[in-house]
Parts: sequence; C-alpha cells; structure tokens
Amino acid sequence: MFIDALLTSEIERHPYPLLFATISGAHLYGFASPDSDYDLRGAHILPAAEVVGMKPLRETVESSEVREGVQIDLVTHDIKKFFTLLLKNNGYVLEQLYSPLIVKSGPLHQELKSIARGCITRHHAHHYLGFAATQWKLFTKEGRPRVKPLLYVYRVLLTGIHLMKSGHVEANLEQLNAEFKLPQVPDLIHAKVSGSEKGVLGEHNIEFHRKEYERLRGELEGAFTHSALPETPSAKGDLNDLLVRIRLNPPVPQA
Repeated sequence: MFIDALLTSEIERHPYPLLFATISGAHLYGFASPDSDYDLRGAHILPAAEVVGMKPLRETVESSEVREGVQIDLVTHDIKKFFTLLLKNNGYVLEQLYSPLIVKSGPLHQELKSIARGCITRHHAHHYLGFAATQWKLFTKEGRPRVKPLLYVYRVLLTGIHLMKSGHVEANLEQLNAEFKLPQVPDLIHAKVSGSEKGVLGEHNIEFHRKEYERLRGELEGAFTHSALPETPSAKGDLNDLLVRIRLNPPVPQA
C-alpha cells in the first residue's frame, strides 16, 4: 500500500537504528479523519561511541513534514530514555510499545514488550486522569466544541479503566466501546472519521457529556483504588540488562 511504503521509507531515513516503530495517534485510537497526520513513534539506539563521548546526546529525534501529500510526524527516543519513561507510569510510551500498527519490529521489540508488562502499575491511572482533564478543558473552552478533544476524553478514560481492571493496554476506542457500550461513542467516531481534524459537533449537549466525563472519572478513580496491579514497577533490572546488552551488541542493520 502507498501509506505503508511511505511510512517505511520515513523510518529508513532515520539517523539511528530503530528498536521498533509503530503508529500512534488517531489511527491507533480508531478515529482518524481523512486529513489526520500519521504519528510515527518508537525507540532508537544511539551508538556506544556517542553515549560515552563528550557531544550532547540526541535522546529524542523529531521531524514533521509533508511527503507526497501526507503529513508525517515522527518522534523517537533513545532506548535509555524510552526505558526510563516506561518506569515512570507513562501511558504514552506504553501505548506506543503495544500499538498493533507496527512499521518496524523484531525480536528485541518482542522482548521489550514482554519485559514492559512489569512496568504497568496502578499509578498509570494518574496519567489517564490528567490527560482526560486536559482534553476536557480544551473541549469546553472552545466556542464551537470540536469532536476530537471529546473523543480523546472518552478514549483515555476508557483506556485507563480497562488497564486498571485487566492490566492490558488497549488504546482503540472502538475496541474499548465493545466492552463499555457507550451509545454516544459510535456517532462521535463517525463524525470524526467522516469529517476533519477540526470538525465541530453538529448537535451537542455539553451537560450530558459533562456528566459522562464526571461519571467515568469516578469509575477510573474507583478502578485505581481497587486495582490488583502493583504499586511499583518490577522490571527495572530486566530493562537495565536489556539496555546493556543492546549497547554492547547493537543489532546489525538489515540491508
């Protein structure tokens, strides 16, 4: 497919070897509009000579450009930074790691996914509560409320509740709603995928969505309280061993 080839070409231009690269953003969440950007995320491997040298490290590589009419936003972190974020209850990197929309993978990616299950704690709930609050504020402050931030509100709250109860990362709103069965969600998704990134709600009831926002926040807070997930991550040692092994024996780039 055209998009697959374009995204593959983009990661092939990356200045460092990649441990993995996946698609995040609206395409992962299940409500991409025709004009949605493609958000490429992943982890790159700095060579040992740069890590031990005097020059500033490129811990994060970012680019944003239009290629053949498609906006591609790329963000990758060096493996040490990525592993550190995994240990800090960061939902973004968890979703990137476990995204089923894979552009580049390999045995090390699969190993990291296995290890990272020991990074999931009940305190990831705080990430999703904070993210939802930011998106709700964005939704309500606009004169003409947009569909996108409202979908983000529902998506992150349902992701957080599901994670607290199951220990499984699920970022796709359609998949989540198969469990939660919120009747308003399919219409919101349809409005977004058939419209644009900046599409506004046609008929909207702010008070209804406010009550749903508050109800789901309460459900996430309750799920946090009763979650069987651990308090702290247990994977720091395994991540350290993986980091050292990759630094000393980096994967050979494929021809």
